[in-house]
Amino acid sequence: MAKKKVEKPKREVTKRQLSHWQQQRKRQRIILGVGIFVVIAVLGITGAGWYIGYYQPLHQVVIRVNNAEFNMDYYIKMLKYYGKDQSASYMDTLANEVLVVIGRNELVRQGALGLGIAVSDREVDEKLKSYDPPLSKDYRDIARTKLLISKLLDEHFGPMVPVSAEQRHIMAMFLESESQAAAVRARVEADEDLAELAGELSLDSFSKDEKGDLGWHPEDALAQLLATSVPGEYAFGSEVGVLSQPVYDETKTKSVGYWLVKILDRKQEPEQVQVQAILLGSETEAQDVRARLEAGEDWATLAKELSQHEATKGSGGDFGWLSPEDVAPGSDLGAWADIFELETGAISEPIRDDTQVTTGGYWLLKVLDKEDNRQISDDDRDLLKTKALNEWVLSLWSDTGNEVNSYLTDEMKEWAIEKATQG
Repeated sequence: MAKKKVEKPKREVTKRQLSHWQQQRKRQRIILGVGIFVVIAVLGITGAGWYIGYYQPLHQVVIRVNNAEFNMDYYIKMLKYYGKDQSASYMDTLANEVLVVIGRNELVRQGALGLGIAVSDREVDEKLKSYDPPLSKDYRDIARTKLLISKLLDEHFGPMVPVSAEQRHIMAMFLESESQAAAVRARVEADEDLAELAGELSLDSFSKDEKGDLGWHPEDALAQLLATSVPGEYAFGSEVGVLSQPVYDETKTKSVGYWLVKILDRKQEPEQVQVQAILLGSETEAQDVRARLEAGEDWATLAKELSQHEATKGSGGDFGWLSPEDVAPGSDLGAWADIFELETGAISEPIRDDTQVTTGGYWLLKVLDKEDNRQISDDDRDLLKTKALNEWVLSLWSDTGNEVNSYLTDEMKEWAIEKATQG
């Protein structure tokens, strides 16, 4: 016989219990609401920090080119592209150069558009794919500028360059001083080979590599090849077959200089010397200046007047205190390795330094042949087209009708460098 199921008596909720449960639920809702509010507040604070510290700076305008604006995000990407594999010490200089590049590239785009020259998005995409490795679409403007420059050279400036022109075939070499040039000229006059001497002695890389024989060139192309107008001006006004006297060129640069160094004081622990120095363009000039110093002329005055070391000439050639490590072979002042042997107050003999760039020197030139209307080589036409392009870009930059405004502060630049060099 089945047991009869006994029903449990229903639990009755008293008013007191009901009130207690309602209060508990109310507290729980309050706690939950406060918790949600705290979470939202934290997220809001975090979001505000992200917005103020990252999002907002990225969207600040750093440069405006006429009506085109470029923000910090764009600038950082360009800085990252051009700063790839560069040293950290160079990034500060690069930060300013990238601003110039952005401005120049946009002026080229706007200027080309004014000439009716543009490139399509499809062409830009194909150009991006041609890089190894391919570039992302962040760098569309870099690809676009390269394509525009190519079109400008071929379609606009190419037709401006003549097919033929007056040309000269010349021999040339560049030497550091008038006395050296005169001595080399005497050796050529005594039947030494001009080509061999140019290959050995010329301080201009093009004439050195070609052993003095520069070939046929129009005057403008010759100026582009040698980065100076002096040889062309001489060659196009001289007779065939005559070796020139030394021809002075005050703007031509060369990779050699001569130091005069003076030890002002020294310390033993640690070993250091206090140094003044003057950088000069030739051994002859260095010997002349040394004689003037020995005769009592003021070092600082001569350094400010004659030194070609821009970083120290304003301070009279003051290099401060140097240790042996500062002048060790391979360092920036490796040519000074022996200065610790100098007596205090003594002036060194001229110290040759092939790591320094100085200006000024003398050409020896000889016109081998001339023609009034010779066909211009493809290489020279490319040089002349590039020259015309560069002059056009410079005219855009200097045109007062074009407005290029930078808003990049030092603080913003430092922040951009930090972001560009991360990861």
